[in-house]
Amino acid sequence: MTEPSPSSLAPEPAPAAPPTDLSTSLPARAPERAERPPSFVFFGVVAAVSLFMDVSSKAWAEITLARRSFLEPSIVLIQDHLQFTLAYNRGGAWGLLQNAPEQIRKWFFLLVSVLAIAFIVSLYGRLMSGQRALKWGLPLVLGGALGNLSDRITRSSVIDFIDYRANWIESMNTLIAKYVTRWSVTDHWPTFNVADIAICIGVGLMAIDMFTSRRHHAAVAAIQTNPPLSKPPAAG
Repeated sequence: MTEPSPSSLAPEPAPAAPPTDLSTSLPARAPERAERPPSFVFFGVVAAVSLFMDVSSKAWAEITLARRSFLEPSIVLIQDHLQFTLAYNRGGAWGLLQNAPEQIRKWFFLLVSVLAIAFIVSLYGRLMSGQRALKWGLPLVLGGALGNLSDRITRSSVIDFIDYRANWIESMNTLIAKYVTRWSVTDHWPTFNVADIAICIGVGLMAIDMFTSRRHHAAVAAIQTNPPLSKPPAAG
């Protein structure tokens, strides 16, 4: 009887394992976390900071500039262009209702301020996560509106102290005077305060959001009307 050779006793090689699909062996990737809408904590902090900057700057202006002499009432920062001059505005922007009776002027600005605050708060509550311009613009407008409203309640007038002059202002007023009768031509911008700066920046950001939102909606509408053609499947 013939003995088996050593080579015949060796175990047969195991079949090769099929290639592993890395996409199935790796753990599933967690979906990206969606960006949350702006919170009212952020809204309150930004509004409070702008309000504090306005109130503190007005207090400084009233204390410091009231001590200036009659011959030098202003603090000059840039000669013939920028200085600090204390002024009390009983009306609105550009002296609106400045000569109106106190009862009419006070209740008018109080009503406008309350309506503006209610509108700002309600609009902020409806913001989407991508509206970053309005996220900053609305609390800035709120802080500025509260700053001027506090002046009207406590002293029936708003403290202004930033005094600015420039040639472009005179050119602008000259152009307006061609179409508006009795428009005064001057190089002096109406004296303003930090609250006015916050309001202007906030309104500018609101305009940016309105412009970008329209472009976004137009782009979405164009894609929905003319969807992109899908690529044909590759031949097997």
